[in-house]
Amino acid sequence: MSRQVHFAGQPVIFTLSGLRRGFQSCLPLGLSVFAYGLVFGILAVQAGMGVVQAGAMSLTTFAGASQLMVLEFWGPVLPFLGIVLTTFVVNLRHVLMGAALRDWLVGLPAWKAYGSVFFMTDESWALSIQEMGSGGRDAAFLLGSGLCIYLFWFSATLLGASSGFFLGTAMSNPAAWGLDFAFTAVFISLLIFFWKGRSDLPVWLIAGSFAWGGWMVLPGKWYILCGGLAGGLYGAWRHGR
Repeated sequence: MSRQVHFAGQPVIFTLSGLRRGFQSCLPLGLSVFAYGLVFGILAVQAGMGVVQAGAMSLTTFAGASQLMVLEFWGPVLPFLGIVLTTFVVNLRHVLMGAALRDWLVGLPAWKAYGSVFFMTDESWALSIQEMGSGGRDAAFLLGSGLCIYLFWFSATLLGASSGFFLGTAMSNPAAWGLDFAFTAVFISLLIFFWKGRSDLPVWLIAGSFAWGGWMVLPGKWYILCGGLAGGLYGAWRHGR
């Protein structure tokens, strides 16, 4: 049984209206996700996956960065432990992301909370944090925005994986179409949602510095966690001191 949780002085709710609003708010970012979903689909087939395999991975795993990383391991013999560890490291940031949304999620029934978190992406999380920060109390916003990304990602995966059949070799080199920059472009656009002025600059600089330092000295994707933890801890200390 869930307990009633209040946010901004009012109870947290979970409505169809909030879900719809989250979906609609995420549509511009969904179009960007569609671009690098195409890249994943194309690269998946080039790595040896079939269209059905690529589509099934996007449906069940739904983690763009991790899926792209797995392609580096794909082959006749899969290094299971390497894939699991890499995916774990890349997605550790979701621990911090989920904690940031605790005020929304803690009072929801388990199926609503964990169902929403399954569909949570960097893009839907960013919009949800903005919504929560402005006093929004409809936690279904997170699910709606996540479902938007889910739909675009899966559709793009299928289209990209099938592009060889429809377009021949025209899409064999995503960089020639500028699609290799799509992933970076999405994250640059996300930063705009969080910029509140020069007071945010120290947090960004600390997070960036620790991420850069981690990239220089640590293997794999540990630099993501280094930057996230450093920036988050400094921000918590600054607001709590």
